[in-house]
Amino acid sequence: MPEITWTADRPWRGIMVATALPLREDLSIDYDAYGEHVRWLIASGCDGVVPNGSLGEYQTLTAEERAQVVRTAVEAAGDAARVMPGVAAYGSAEARHWAEQAGELGCGSVLLLPPNAYRADHRAVFAHYAEVAKAGLPVVAYNNPIDTKTDLTPELLARLHGGGTIVAVKEFSGDVRRAYELAELAPDLDLLIGADDVLLELALAGAVGWVAGYPNAFPVSCAELYRAAVAKDLHTALPLYQSLHPLLRWDSKTEFVQAIKVSMDLVDRHGGPTRPPRFPLTGDSEAQVRAATEKAMAAGHR
Repeated sequence: MPEITWTADRPWRGIMVATALPLREDLSIDYDAYGEHVRWLIASGCDGVVPNGSLGEYQTLTAEERAQVVRTAVEAAGDAARVMPGVAAYGSAEARHWAEQAGELGCGSVLLLPPNAYRADHRAVFAHYAEVAKAGLPVVAYNNPIDTKTDLTPELLARLHGGGTIVAVKEFSGDVRRAYELAELAPDLDLLIGADDVLLELALAGAVGWVAGYPNAFPVSCAELYRAAVAKDLHTALPLYQSLHPLLRWDSKTEFVQAIKVSMDLVDRHGGPTRPPRFPLTGDSEAQVRAATEKAMAAGHR
C-alpha cells in the first residue's frame, strides 16, 4: 500500500487545503487573517496549504498580491515545504515565473493547470508542463476540463509523467473510473482527490492526497474523514462522508468559493466577501449552504 501521509520527500500528499483568501469589506486582502488561517488549518490536522488556487481567487489578484499571498503562507506554515502554490497563468512563461518564486521561498511543489487561454492541443500541453518543470520544483498537474476545456486524460497524464514533467495529478473531472485506468498506465503517478464530493470514491481507488476545499470550515472532521477513507475504514468514513456530503458537493459547483466562505463565516472563521466577477450567494443557494453548515455544526463537525 502506498504511503498516504505527508512527507518531506512527497510534500503533495496528505491533505493540502486550497485556501480561501480573507478579504476586507473594501475587498483588500487581510494578510494577517490569512496567516492565522494557515496556522489554524495545520494545527487542526491538515498537512499543508495551496495558496493562489481558484478558491483563493487568484485570477482577481495583482502580481504583488499574488506574490505576497505565497510569502504569507510560507511564513505561517512554519515549513515552506508544506506550501504548494497554484502557478496557473495564461502564458507558460508567467506560470514558470510563479514556480520560480515558489522555489525561491522553499515551497515543496506547485500546482499547475494546463494552458487555459485557449483549448490547447497535446503539443501545447507538453510544452507548457515542460516549461514550468524547468523551475525545478515537483509539478502537480490539475485536471479541470470543465473550466479549462483541456482534458488531461489518463493517457495524456501517463505521457506527461513518463516525460518527467509531473509527479501527481489533482483529478477534478468527477469521473472516478479514470483512477483505475491511470493506475494501469502510470502506476507511479500520484492520484490526488480534486473534488470534495468524490473523496471516498477516489480514496478507495488509491488516491494518496486530497487538494481540499471544505477543510477551510471543518478541518478536524475533514481530516478524520480523509484518513479513514484512505485507510479504507468504511465503518468510520462512510457515516462522516454522508453527513458532510451536503456541503462537500458545493466544491463542484460554480459558486464554490462563495459557498465555502459562507460556511467559514458561520463557524466563526473569516470567510468574508469575494471579488467580482463573483458576487455573494443569494436566495435558495445561500439558504441551502447555511442549512447544511448549521446541520454539520449541530452534528459536532468542526
